[in-house]
Amino acid sequence: MRLGIALPTTGDSAGAETITEVASTAERTGLHSLWTFERLLSPTAGGQMNGQTVPLPDAYDSVLAPLEVLAFAAAHTSRITLGTSVVVALLHNPADLARRFATLDRLSGGRVVAGLAQGWMAQEFEAAGVPLSNRGPRFSEFIEAVRALWGPDPVSYDGRFYRIEESNVGPKPTRAGGIPILAGAGSPAGIRRAARLGLGLNPVWFGWEALEGAVQVFRAAAAEAGHDPETLPVVVRVNQFPAAEPTADGASPTGSPEQILEAIPRLEAIGVTELLWNLDDDGPLDDQLSRLAQLAGASV
Repeated sequence: MRLGIALPTTGDSAGAETITEVASTAERTGLHSLWTFERLLSPTAGGQMNGQTVPLPDAYDSVLAPLEVLAFAAAHTSRITLGTSVVVALLHNPADLARRFATLDRLSGGRVVAGLAQGWMAQEFEAAGVPLSNRGPRFSEFIEAVRALWGPDPVSYDGRFYRIEESNVGPKPTRAGGIPILAGAGSPAGIRRAARLGLGLNPVWFGWEALEGAVQVFRAAAAEAGHDPETLPVVVRVNQFPAAEPTADGASPTGSPEQILEAIPRLEAIGVTELLWNLDDDGPLDDQLSRLAQLAGASV
């Protein structure tokens, strides 16, 4: 099981010194990956999703740009994977975002994983000047366009939402076939779309039942589309930090390091290939880094 940590990119803890410390400690202690996420803005009235208002955490008030943070982390590490969980793809132009990811991949020695999602917050789409409608089909085309851009020159793409005239486009990613892509998806339709496209899955932890159901849908849809589910990664994001002491949840990704290790065989049986955690903004950083070292050392 691969283990990762989300870099501190929000609030008062988001800064060069803290990011350097977390990134270098994660690599030194044997963790496998560092992650960032994207939030374009944080409306004071709450986020709008399907006509409903969603309260937003204070952390969304200030979020460092994800690829720039990973470029900074790349300069302070040499081996650890650099991933996004997630970038809201539809807020971007595919040619520009493909180039930015490829640039990061080249400069980091091929260490990048692109976690992408179609997005949900209406105000972000409005601010970006992008239609909120047809997000599913638009996301599918976005992935197809990015893959074309990462492929051999000359590149072209002619879709309903995106068009790229035959062109030479560079740089290309380090690895043949392009950068691995994960889809941040939670709805059955989004999970099936990711599977049909042959993407990895990046679900959020909401308990065993939800995870097992999501991965079952994903693997079945992947097989139906002609993809080998065993080759598609499932990277589970846990939006909290491992507990210092055993919890009442028992063996789970939200427990203590010992409980997490106890949960790994069940996670692997489901099809999970990697876990990543958020740091606790309110907890002492030294204590959290010590807990990560304990978890990484025990998992080797």
